Amino acid sequence: MEYMTESVDRSPGHILCCECGVPISPNPANVCVACLRSKVDISQGVPKQVSISFCKQCQRYFQPPASWVQCALESRELLALCLKKIKAPLSKVRLVDAGFVWTEPHSKRLKVKLTIQKEVMNGAILQQVFVVDYVVQSQMCGDCHRVEAKDFWKAVIQVRQKTLHKKTFYYLEQLILKYGMHQNTLRIKEIHDGLDFYYSSKQHAQKMVEFLQGTVPCRYKASQRLISQDIHSNTYNYKSTFSVEIVPICKDNVVCLSPKLAQSLGNMSQICICIRVTSAIHLIDPNTLQVADIDGNTFWSHPFNSLCHPKQLEEFIVMECSIVRDLKRSAGAGIISKKHTLGEVWIQKTSEMNTDKQYFCRTHLGHLLNPGDLVLGFDLANCNLNDEHVNKMNSDRVPDVVLIKKSYDRTKRQRRRNWKLKELARDREDMDTDDERQYQDFLEDLEEDEAIRKNVNIYRDSTVPVESDTDDEGAPRISLAEMLEDLHISQDATGEEGASMMS
Repeated sequence: MEYMTESVDRSPGHILCCECGVPISPNPANVCVACLRSKVDISQGVPKQVSISFCKQCQRYFQPPASWVQCALESRELLALCLKKIKAPLSKVRLVDAGFVWTEPHSKRLKVKLTIQKEVMNGAILQQVFVVDYVVQSQMCGDCHRVEAKDFWKAVIQVRQKTLHKKTFYYLEQLILKYGMHQNTLRIKEIHDGLDFYYSSKQHAQKMVEFLQGTVPCRYKASQRLISQDIHSNTYNYKSTFSVEIVPICKDNVVCLSPKLAQSLGNMSQICICIRVTSAIHLIDPNTLQVADIDGNTFWSHPFNSLCHPKQLEEFIVMECSIVRDLKRSAGAGIISKKHTLGEVWIQKTSEMNTDKQYFCRTHLGHLLNPGDLVLGFDLANCNLNDEHVNKMNSDRVPDVVLIKKSYDRTKRQRRRNWKLKELARDREDMDTDDERQYQDFLEDLEEDEAIRKNVNIYRDSTVPVESDTDDEGAPRISLAEMLEDLHISQDATGEEGASMMS
């Protein structure tokens, strides 16, 4: 007996669209997609063109109600910002997908492709894809407005140092550049004895004051002045002023400590040399090579001043030099410098070569000096020392001459210098010859002191050729390994001229 098998088709049947008669799969509306879209537009109410504000100065977009955010082109952050602009209309539909459509960077247009769904006639769900066009409008943000105004500031930091040399300020300038502490300033103004930093908020100024306290020994006073007030909302508008005073001691200064301070530092001699100023004052005793660090609090408790003006440096020629091998140290002596060598020298002023007058002194430069070398120092024997601590000292304990550093040919050093430093963009008067001389002194200090050099970004100067031969005089030089390549950005990603890294 044969059985006939018959296949059963379980696929859904087709019906005719009630509008156009096209066979379609059954749906709650019994209407084809084309007819449904012609009758219902689910994107109705969603704006097809929206404006968005962009600040060209700081490259930020405006995010209502009052904030500005940094967003890269076609980033998730920018997409979220664009969707928030049409958040209310999108709440009536279901957002399935969103993405950017590529546009020219210069077109000032952003196009976002949206895919939405919505329930329409008799429970049918309709999906639609459309593009929203965003017009980028230029608008300066409040921060950039204050920067352009230059006179609108909420806080100012007045950094002062009562000294005749600007070595500490040059060092501080390089630290500010290295750590980017100048980025929030509205304006930097240079005056005779210091710098003024202007800020749009008190918080930025306080951050700068904390940075100064950690980099140089200083103290500060804060004050504020009431500009305006609103008694109804209980709001007040103040302008704050921070007066920062840096210790009046620079590198290569000869100082006289108080007896109490010298004893607390390990029975040092009262006459010392400042070898560097970083977050503390670093002193060395030229008679024993004993070193000590004095922080800002200690200095203000036991203040001392520089004995001589930098212009009083005189040039001496070394007649004889011998190294002191065995030095008897007193009880309670402090740390001895390992980078210096104690020497005893006979020297003569180059201006008194026609006489037989010579000076004998001890120096911390024993590892550098040889007979015939030129050295710079202070002649304390023929100098009018107006200092309260020196006047109370026994004259036998005051050295005749204090040698500071070895002298090299400055013209040759400038010609061979194949590196440079960045500078802060600031308002200042024309640099006179004394400022230029002090800046050259600072550059020479960087070449001679590796400890200071570690805190400074040094850039290769491509305009000066690299010389393979060594300096005939043995003047210290900075190696290429310690230099950074100078980076300049000429064009940004959109092809526009970009801002330079630093002025």
